[in-house]
Amino acid sequence: MSKLICVLPCNGLDKCAGDLSRRVALEMAQSEEVELICPVLLNQNKSRYEKVLEAGSLTVIDGCNTRCASKLAGDLQLAIKEKINVSEVAKALEIKLGVEIREDADTLAVVQAVLEKVNSSTAEPLESEFIKPDLVEYDSFSHGKFIFKVPKANYFFNENDCWVSVSGNMARVGVSDYVQQNLSDILYVDPPEIGDQFEQFDDLGSIESSKAVFEIISPVSGTVVAVNTGLNDAPEQVNESPYEKGWLVEVRLSDFEEDQDLLHDCLAYFEILKRKVAEIDV
Repeated sequence: MSKLICVLPCNGLDKCAGDLSRRVALEMAQSEEVELICPVLLNQNKSRYEKVLEAGSLTVIDGCNTRCASKLAGDLQLAIKEKINVSEVAKALEIKLGVEIREDADTLAVVQAVLEKVNSSTAEPLESEFIKPDLVEYDSFSHGKFIFKVPKANYFFNENDCWVSVSGNMARVGVSDYVQQNLSDILYVDPPEIGDQFEQFDDLGSIESSKAVFEIISPVSGTVVAVNTGLNDAPEQVNESPYEKGWLVEVRLSDFEEDQDLLHDCLAYFEILKRKVAEIDV
């Protein structure tokens, strides 16, 4: 880790998951490149940590699905680079944490898994095999004060307003301009893990904005080979460039020929979107 990392743990120290969040944060803070942020002091006085937060990136370690640390960061409008949920890591390991604080082989395994997850996120990404189009041209239409854009070619959409752009056996997945306008200011993208295998219409992570959380429903089946790490520091790229710089996940396709039967091409989606926007209040 070369850049300063600010780590904000959960404040629920009276429960097992919150205690593990604290243990992870303390372990990380052994490094000179990590600054521990106390959630209580941050909530009382944001200015106390302004300099370190400006100098580094923020990693949030939530204990459970209450996500109090993430909510605190969101309330204070802090840019989050990475969020990790201790309870979700434990679930993936098939470990039941319960409420009682304990220190045993299971809780140690969870702490180590979270630390490995943090360390893997700082690894250098592999060079992409995806060949992006030289130029993306758009059709657009307006509704009230909003203007909606849809590419003219090389993109396919599902009914959930998520797109896929294919290059050989590789593809990139993202969300439509319609989605980003509904979400408004995007604060954080929670991607899947590299190596995850998934089916068409599986959950492929989520996007969190100041208004809502949007579940990314995959338009294709395949294996995650890369995530857009540029969104860690600039999630607003999904707002500014949803079809290009704001792509979310890169995948190796399983069977696009079959998946394509349940997708809409650009022209069809353009007409569907016009009807959808006309029917609802955007």
